[in-house]
Amino acid sequence: MQYAVPPRKGFSPAPYARTSFLTFQRRKQLKAITILSVAFLAVFFLLSHPFYTSIRTAAGPVGAPGVVIVTLLDRAMYSDTYLQKIIKNREDYAQRHGYTNFFANLSDYNSYIGNYPRSWAIVPAVRHAMASHPSATYFFHLDVHALFMNPNESLEVRLLNRHRLESLMRRDVPVAPPDSIIRTFSHLHPEDIDLIVTSDAEDLSTGSFVLKQGDFSRFFLDTWFDPLYRSYNFAKTETHSLEHIVQWHPTVLARMALVPQRVINSYSKESTRAAVDGTYKDGDSIIRFFGCDTDPKRECEREMNPYYKLWANKVEIK
Repeated sequence: MQYAVPPRKGFSPAPYARTSFLTFQRRKQLKAITILSVAFLAVFFLLSHPFYTSIRTAAGPVGAPGVVIVTLLDRAMYSDTYLQKIIKNREDYAQRHGYTNFFANLSDYNSYIGNYPRSWAIVPAVRHAMASHPSATYFFHLDVHALFMNPNESLEVRLLNRHRLESLMRRDVPVAPPDSIIRTFSHLHPEDIDLIVTSDAEDLSTGSFVLKQGDFSRFFLDTWFDPLYRSYNFAKTETHSLEHIVQWHPTVLARMALVPQRVINSYSKESTRAAVDGTYKDGDSIIRFFGCDTDPKRECEREMNPYYKLWANKVEIK
């Protein structure tokens, strides 16, 4: 049973509360003035900051790079001549489109990698780039053995534009080729996407992918580099680790777009394991010399030189 709270001592309520008509009218007037004031301030703010929302939330502060190109250099393994050609190619492309380059040295991450394969360095390198450019929107990791071959085509036109990405997303296909039972989601749209990857005939590609700045990207990189996954000793190290994460964690799969290989990851004709229609054709944005550093019958610099000369002629660099 509930009891009413007794009134305070000395409390003598009036039998009815009488509302003054004048007070009622004054309240209506004050309410109207308040509403009009708030509306006026809102209109003034929007008119004085017409692009505030689109600049701050979508593209970061004014002057921030839209795209940071991350390249991991192994200066102990390759000649300075070879690496300077790669750097020159990246710098020209970035300058044309207002991007920024982040050249990371593999040796800087030895303490993070420990006794694990050196290919794991791409993960802390991308994380380092994000920390160095907190206002950038996209981070494009591109393997060092690759060249931009279509200098005038921006990444926005090639891939990042909303309508372009919508048309490229491969929906309801095996995540890990050729026959993974886990398939890409069919209901995703470009605004859902934070990770863009390609695949060749056998695997997802870690040599060319785009990651969008944000909480998800930091979570994703930290998960990918987790000591537990590195200790699994996957046959293809970070590549198989990525495939494991994507297939077993819907949180990641729900943020990932799989696009055709040739969009940002065309293989040279000497490269094996290209997907169907994954080999470089004239006009493609990027050529990648996949496997040139692991096949004893191939030589990265020799294989790259003809394409470098072709690119240099396009941009008139000698």
